[in-house]
Amino acid sequence: MITIGQLAAYAGVTIKAVRHYHRRGLLAEPPRDSSGYRRYTAQHAIELVKIKTLADAGVPLARIQELLAADPDQFAAAIADIDRTLERRADQLQRSRERIAQLHSGDALFVSPEVADYLDRLHALGVSQRAVQIERDGWILMQSVSPADAARWLSAKREALDDPEFCATYLAYDAAFDWSPDDPRLDALAERSARWFVEPSSPGSGPLVDPMVARLVATFARASSPAWDRLRELGADLARRRLTVT
Repeated sequence: MITIGQLAAYAGVTIKAVRHYHRRGLLAEPPRDSSGYRRYTAQHAIELVKIKTLADAGVPLARIQELLAADPDQFAAAIADIDRTLERRADQLQRSRERIAQLHSGDALFVSPEVADYLDRLHALGVSQRAVQIERDGWILMQSVSPADAARWLSAKREALDDPEFCATYLAYDAAFDWSPDDPRLDALAERSARWFVEPSSPGSGPLVDPMVARLVATFARASSPAWDRLRELGADLARRRLTVT
């Protein structure tokens, strides 16, 4: 007869694990002796070693009792099924590790690999972390609400990044976040940005987009700074003037 501490030591588990196996019904609890202590036999030690071996092999605790009672054919079939499940989990973990390895500063989290690549290009261009995070949050929303529109916008913006003028305009728009709303450079930047991004001329009218590319930064409208607010006002004025001319 052995104590619970000795039993745990023989099997290479903790006393807490032994008690957990008791609660799960995997290991029978022996009666207590006159002193109130449980006394285990060699059979308990054998059963505990089996349980530990199966658990260490990745067998879910919920299936261990089934395996302990199975005949050889049933045991082999159950092990094969468990192995397939573990293989699927391993594949999922590998894909997760590969995705995590691609994340530089968290900007690619929650978006598609295509958007992640686009955000990486913004980083390489020299766009601020603030602007990249604004873009990322916008893509999270767009890909959830309207995947088809998001794919179309993404294609246009990736194409636009091949245009040096777009890149220069993007960087200037990004830098303007910290400008004064009275900065004289804003008027020129609004004109320069008109090719790429024009605010709606009236509520519900939708953005007026140059057919060559999509909007400059679709999510900038949600970001706030006095200079960007002024740029949006200037963009709206340009849109109204264009409508008047046409």
